[in-house]
Amino acid sequence: MGKPASDFKSLIEKDRAVNAESRFEGTLLDYLEIIKADPSLCKLAHARLYEAVTKDGTELLSNEDDPKIKRLFGDDPPKLHNFFKDEFFGVERVISQIVRYLHSASLKGEESRQVLYLMGPVGAGKSSLAEKLRKGLEASEPFYAIEGCPIQEEPLHLIPNHLRREFEKMLDVSIIGELCPICRHRLEEEFDGHYEKFPVTTLRFSKAARRGMAIVPPVDPNNQDTSVLIGSEDISKLDRFSEGDPRVLDLNGAFNVGNRGMVEFIEVFKNETEYLHTIITATQEKFVPAPGRHGTVYVDTAIVAHSNEAEWQRFKADPTNEAILDRIVTVKVPYNMRLSEEVKIIDKMLKSSGFRAHIAPHTLEITSMFAILSRLQPSNKCDLMTKLKIYDGEKIVEKGRAKKIDIEELREEAPFEGMNGISPRFIMKAVDNALSESTEGLTPIHVREALINMVKEADFPDDTRKRYLEFLQDTIHKAYLEILEKEITRAFVYAYEEQADSLFQNYLDHAEAYVTKTSVKDQNTREELEPDMAFLQSIEEQIAIVGAAADGFRQEVIAYLWAASRRNEKISFNSYEPLKEAIEKKLTSSVREISRIITKARTRDEEQGEKYDALVKNLLDRGYNEFSAEIVLKYAANNLWKD
Repeated sequence: MGKPASDFKSLIEKDRAVNAESRFEGTLLDYLEIIKADPSLCKLAHARLYEAVTKDGTELLSNEDDPKIKRLFGDDPPKLHNFFKDEFFGVERVISQIVRYLHSASLKGEESRQVLYLMGPVGAGKSSLAEKLRKGLEASEPFYAIEGCPIQEEPLHLIPNHLRREFEKMLDVSIIGELCPICRHRLEEEFDGHYEKFPVTTLRFSKAARRGMAIVPPVDPNNQDTSVLIGSEDISKLDRFSEGDPRVLDLNGAFNVGNRGMVEFIEVFKNETEYLHTIITATQEKFVPAPGRHGTVYVDTAIVAHSNEAEWQRFKADPTNEAILDRIVTVKVPYNMRLSEEVKIIDKMLKSSGFRAHIAPHTLEITSMFAILSRLQPSNKCDLMTKLKIYDGEKIVEKGRAKKIDIEELREEAPFEGMNGISPRFIMKAVDNALSESTEGLTPIHVREALINMVKEADFPDDTRKRYLEFLQDTIHKAYLEILEKEITRAFVYAYEEQADSLFQNYLDHAEAYVTKTSVKDQNTREELEPDMAFLQSIEEQIAIVGAAADGFRQEVIAYLWAASRRNEKISFNSYEPLKEAIEKKLTSSVREISRIITKARTRDEEQGEKYDALVKNLLDRGYNEFSAEIVLKYAANNLWKD
């Protein structure tokens, strides 16, 4: 049921009342009193944009409470800007650079005279970041402007230059900029120079109305008319006004429209260099040529441009472009490199689409795994799957010990990592294709098969296609089998968490007794027992801890958990990664044989049937539907437990 009509009416009336309350209509004299009471209302474009993206506040990622954050960012975790956090994932440093640029530009430093240029591969989020900045402006408070001005300019421009210093002292603001030719003409002709009587109003930024924000797509090289940027003369008015009369001006170019707000250049370097020269004066001198013979027009706008790396490298290689290059602040926008964040990206794209089918657990994880692997550069320090886990903040355990690989060293040896590979759009196409083949729902098996077919058909170089197929048919296949084995184990073992914790606590009791050379007190009989060496070894051998290495491992476990206890951390079987892995493998091995028999059996006796039904029920409880549970169990039977 929808809302009653009365609710709709009250919502409309409330919004209309808010808009009416925020709307101002008066004269420059009235505006001066407003500015005197609150000088912060007088802002330049970069300051207004900076306010829009920071007004929601920030959160500091704590590396003390979350060891994963510590592993990812060390002692300098980035701030999360709430304005971006629910829409952009894995690009904290990129966003920090954008906000830093806006902050510096808002203080009227050199960067206020430079272009913010976002450079990265297709589908990395450059356009989305620019769109988010526009939305920030659209959601901001109304701004004051000269009523009827075609470029919605600052009313303080009406104050003559010889009085500006006095007004600045009285208002505690800086008056920057010059009156546009049209308003200058109106001031003399309509108001006889009485600038204090000039009407002032409030406006809201609007992409649709082309008010305070403009978008410049690539222009045909054979027809690059600068009127797109600076406007033109309305030839229909030349029969009434002379060519030099400002009333013939049609200031509807991108820099005119984007005055007070933002101008976005899409695929900026697809344009000819001569076409881009207007950017130089718009950024450095804050003016653009007026059409015809009307001098210049002052513009106050944040220029945001973006393109891919190939176009940037080609543009940068031409020495004749040095003047423009000197006016650019480059922010690399690579693909996300963290698996858990890529899952969020794909999930967001799915929710924004019309996709409504069931998605089995780990489906997005497996598809995201392929995307991340395709973006990684090989390293001598570890294999790509290990690198993927390190980049996601996982602790890498080999033979029961945490493997020490410095994440910063991995990043430093691959400075262009993330600038190529599979885009989220490619993944979404695979999801669409998989859905067309499986309307009852998606599993990792369906999407992996769709990805294999797409890679085979795509126009990739042969070596790239071979590498991608190897990821899908070997690396990811094995990774999913490991995930699936754990998944079935969890579903098969009754109260998995309780059993894992029971094994964990039991191991701690016996390991502590072994290390401290004491006895273990039985919880039921209260009798003193010697440490159960066979039990300890049965856990440790799961991660290849045998012989003399067992002593060191037990001491490490107890030392780690003592330290965690002192920090008042909650201790569970998940607390210490090597021991967690050993316990999971122990549980897996304990049910592997019965799982193999139950899932592979073509016919089942009554007991087997009951166990199989319980297995399926537990899978349903873990997020599968009947279709996907049957698919993954068949896949496990055919691939996981081969005879």
